[in-house]
Amino acid sequence: MLEGPDLFIDEVATGPEVLRIVRRGGIDLVVADLQIGAMGGMAICMELRHDESYLPGDPVAVLMLLDRRADVFLARRSGADGFLVKPLDPQRVRAAVRTLLSGEEYDDEFLRPATVRAGAE
Repeated sequence: MLEGPDLFIDEVATGPEVLRIVRRGGIDLVVADLQIGAMGGMAICMELRHDESYLPGDPVAVLMLLDRRADVFLARRSGADGFLVKPLDPQRVRAAVRTLLSGEEYDDEFLRPATVRAGAE
């Protein structure tokens, strides 16, 4: 979904590997699933935010991949810069990545419930 000449992607399988690579430097964005092994996206994000509170360097944006709309609370609570609710599609993933790399936050509108107004016909 994210291949292109302007992106370099480093894939890792565990939360500790993500932290090791980010701490090494040169990472602009972490895409993490909420649930991966013993250290999922929420723990990764919270650890990165903790590092940023006392280590030198620029903050790294985090895009959290969520299983349900109800998980948005967890993504926000952990300090994620953006989130996507599964199922994923390439257009939404690319839009989220572009937005986060430009320094903005990204809230996924997919599956957002319709607003109901009292008295509306």
